[in-house]
Amino acid sequence: MRPIGLCDLDDAVRALLAVPPSDRAATAARIVARASVADRYRKRLNRRHPAWGDGTLSAAARSAALGARSGHCGPDYRRALMLVLAALG
Repeated sequence: MRPIGLCDLDDAVRALLAVPPSDRAATAARIVARASVADRYRKRLNRRHPAWGDGTLSAAARSAALGARSGHCGPDYRRALMLVLAALG
């Protein structure tokens, strides 16, 4: 996976907020796995993965619906962020 920036984390969290809380841990793991696969694809074939993008966490997260952008980090956002960070290891 490519280096992770704050926008990557925000997009991944927004993807989690778009699914029910019971599905969020699995969704976080899936986004991280897709970013990793997409990065290997990009390195091998010198082009973006057709579904999961360029190997960034943001591109993998954007392959699904994203929740609305929020101006603050409320409890739900923080819980989703913790799931993303846990999935990253």
